[in-house]
Amino acid sequence: MKKLLSLLSLVREDWHSRPWWMNLVFYFCIYMTFIYLPFDLFLKPVEVDQEIWFGYTLTGWWAKATEPLHWIIYGLGAYGFWKMKTWMWPWSSVYVAQIVIAMFIWNILNDQGTLLSATISALIVSIPMVALWRSREKFDG
Repeated sequence: MKKLLSLLSLVREDWHSRPWWMNLVFYFCIYMTFIYLPFDLFLKPVEVDQEIWFGYTLTGWWAKATEPLHWIIYGLGAYGFWKMKTWMWPWSSVYVAQIVIAMFIWNILNDQGTLLSATISALIVSIPMVALWRSREKFDG
């Protein structure tokens, strides 16, 4: 019980070391690094594998071959947000800008996507992109 309380104390202390919205991005990177991407790389069958890069969907072995790149990106993001490393600015916002572009293109290329859905999804993802761009002083580690 004492170890659990100690762990909760560490998490609480860590939570206060960055803005709440940045914590959401940080914990998303943690999830992608330690849960989703290992599953995606090692357990998901090649036949159903998909990766999105710049809005284009890669499938099968092409998707599987690029998964380590996503793993590296999210791993570096998790480490960078954890330690609030100076190199995270501007690279975190640049990566999210790529996601904004990808969301727009993917919606346009997708049979079920529309210009409206492309614009809305790009605008939504633009919010953390701008917030990260404006957070230079937070990355001081």
